Amino acid sequence: MKTAIVTDSNSGITQSQAEELGLFVLPMPFMINGETFEEDISLTQQEFYGRLAGDADISTSQPSPETVTALWDRLLGEYDGIAHIPMSSGLSSSCQTAMMLAEDYGGRVQVVDNRRISATQRQSALDGMAMAARGMDAGQIKEELERTSMDSSIYITIDTLKYLKKGGRITPAAAALGTLLRIKPVLQIQGEKLDAFSKARTMKQAKTTMLSAVAQDLQNRFGDPGAERTWLAVAHTCNEEAAGELKEELRQLYPKTPKIIIAPLSLSVACHIGPGALAITMAKCLDI
Repeated sequence: MKTAIVTDSNSGITQSQAEELGLFVLPMPFMINGETFEEDISLTQQEFYGRLAGDADISTSQPSPETVTALWDRLLGEYDGIAHIPMSSGLSSSCQTAMMLAEDYGGRVQVVDNRRISATQRQSALDGMAMAARGMDAGQIKEELERTSMDSSIYITIDTLKYLKKGGRITPAAAALGTLLRIKPVLQIQGEKLDAFSKARTMKQAKTTMLSAVAQDLQNRFGDPGAERTWLAVAHTCNEEAAGELKEELRQLYPKTPKIIIAPLSLSVACHIGPGALAITMAKCLDI
């Protein structure tokens, strides 16, 4: 049984990384001032943040049905089946679209509603690769990834309220007050959607809040206070130096955890929260 693993660029996996790993990544499209770009194909991280800083009109989209099925058709010439792992259905309609398209493939394409994004989605793709290497078929991989889909957390602190206001996620009055008070919101993603979690006055306080939340999740939800069986990662939006510092803090707190990676947040998240954001992500290790 030979199973291909497909995900999208919301996972943070670049095209070159996908080639090295042996999996496949659909680039997410963006509209910038009416022109369409694809993440990591015709739009780099640097170009994106340059456009963001210039107050370009940016909106996210999803791959066209033709783009998705063309990839599946090509892969099914070589593989017995496909486990397709899009971003959480609670954050995008791309998952539901893929599920409808898969109905025409007689079970050979299994769409996984893994309820994840960014580094946690990346880990799901890697777990899918490990399961495929063991000979598990697409249906078995889907079942396991959906069974464990909520075994993850993301905590994000943002540097500016400008982009939440621009996207209509907070009112102009709330954004003005928050900016005046120098509030640093801490947000969370627990599967289905991006929610408010806490507030801080400084980035240092926000980091402390995130680290405390991670410790509580490890203790209470994961039963793994030392993070010995939990994948940790630091994600960021154009904030690599601070991400490196946060990684070292995590390494000191959890010296027995598996490798901690640093990864840029996907651009579909970045366009809503702007540059300067920091996130801690965590996903329970699977017994594969």
